[in-house]
Amino acid sequence: MDPWKVNTLRAFVKICKQDLSILHTKEMYFLREWVEIKSEENTNEEKPDNTVEEDLKADEPSREESVIEPDPDAPQEMGDENLEIMEEMMDQANDKKVAAIEALNDGELQKAIDLFTDAIKLNPQLAILHAKRASVFVKLQKPNAAIRDCGRVIEINPDSAQPYKWRGKAHRPLGHWEEAVHDLALACKLDYDEGASIMLKEVQPRYEQKREEIERVKKAGEEHERAQREEEARRQSGVQYGSSPGGLPGGMLGMGGGMPGTAGIPGLNEILSDPQVLAAMQDPEVMVDVAQNPANMSQYQSNPKVMNLISKLSAKFGGQA
Repeated sequence: MDPWKVNTLRAFVKICKQDLSILHTKEMYFLREWVEIKSEENTNEEKPDNTVEEDLKADEPSREESVIEPDPDAPQEMGDENLEIMEEMMDQANDKKVAAIEALNDGELQKAIDLFTDAIKLNPQLAILHAKRASVFVKLQKPNAAIRDCGRVIEINPDSAQPYKWRGKAHRPLGHWEEAVHDLALACKLDYDEGASIMLKEVQPRYEQKREEIERVKKAGEEHERAQREEEARRQSGVQYGSSPGGLPGGMLGMGGGMPGTAGIPGLNEILSDPQVLAAMQDPEVMVDVAQNPANMSQYQSNPKVMNLISKLSAKFGGQA
């Protein structure tokens, strides 16, 4: 570490020891907030293992509850962002925060919410107040309210792990698996938290399952669209070339129009009833080509079916010539 920075920090600490009021100035709120957060985290780490496990269970809904309905409450008060905060207001906000934590420890969750709200109105720029209130909203199973508070914390201090932890825990009961995974993973990256890590391991498989379902639905939709396009292409092809009994394209030989000059030809029905003639005329590739340009029939002289058709037609029409 840079020796100059260390000496500067040492000098600052010495000044604070001589006059603690410096830490209560508006410019130093970020430092005071960080100290408070780390102090609370250290307190949690000193709890017995069974107490920590109980806290973790209290932070999240029962697994049997699965996804819950979102809370429809109106947005909670966030305080005036442009409020000029005086030192006296900071002290009052801190007193409200202490009282809120006491109410929280006594299980009086709604009272804790009210006290945190009072503190926020006195000092709306203190991120830890919003983070604390968000944690109580999670316990009250009001995830939308918790998410709003966490968003406010991120606006004030985007480098804090607290809002991502609580927002991830709020997304979980709403079934927002992708958002929960993102926030919980980021919280652990910024500052590892056992509770966030445990919930991350729970929601990760659900997120993977949801993603697979989305991929299956997307693939099914793409296949359906492709089938519709193919069906539309076949329909358009039928409209372009027309249709006739036996599947003859273009209304061949006077059956619905197509080749001019063939309507009313004597003996035509007799020719068309010949199985070999029908077999040749039902070759779609040949007949479509010939229907568009009769001169192309010479290209298919090596095809026995076509030659049989030409011979029969020639014999029939040649005898009438």
